[in-house]
Amino acid sequence: MPFRLARTLIVMPAFNEEASVGDVVREVALKLPDATCLVVNDGSADRTAEVARAAGAAVATLPYNMGVGGAMRLGFQYARENDFDVVVQIDADGQHDPSNVPALLEALESADLVIGARFSGVGDYEVRGPRRWAMNVLSGVLGRVAGVPLNDTTSGFKANGPRAVELFARSFPAEYLGDTVEALVIAARAGLRIAQVPVAMRPRAGGQPSHNPVKAAVYLARAFVALAVALIRPRTASKETATA
Repeated sequence: MPFRLARTLIVMPAFNEEASVGDVVREVALKLPDATCLVVNDGSADRTAEVARAAGAAVATLPYNMGVGGAMRLGFQYARENDFDVVVQIDADGQHDPSNVPALLEALESADLVIGARFSGVGDYEVRGPRRWAMNVLSGVLGRVAGVPLNDTTSGFKANGPRAVELFARSFPAEYLGDTVEALVIAARAGLRIAQVPVAMRPRAGGQPSHNPVKAAVYLARAFVALAVALIRPRTASKETATA
């Protein structure tokens, strides 16, 4: 059964994104008029919350910066408490095009978690050097864990179906890269079906990028630490497994 936008929650983690969040919220409303948009203000020191609210989003504010994982955990809990079937993660910096959301929802008809993949032949987004090498290795390992070919396991553009919403509302990781690397391990080990669809990535509309060339080596090391932690942690059962 196709998932309806009326039962879809767009969760937008935002940390000091006042320069772009308003335009992104308005674009979501224009392109996905039946969806609900929740901006999770992740302890911002600027006017992120006020700008998002003025643009028409519901806003939840964390008392201090918890990172994307902490913001998404709150989003999943909000979705479960308010009976949303699907959670779609969209960045507040304008890189994710809401026009791609219907394709993610279509893919959810045969999967529980769908990644918007940047390196699948659509668009011209590029990452080079150590960070790209890390992404390739992570995708290879996580593809084996998930049992499907994956080539962009650090993408933050994802759609989560009902089983993933239920699982992540209870156990979404808040650590560095937990929202990508560890979340995929948790999903795969809980028996969730993972898929990806190609998407084009856009330049940031504002704010500061989370990585730069100076930090590439640090990213490489921390990515593999995150993967190691994810692989040695106990499995988290899905609701169906836990109640069987």
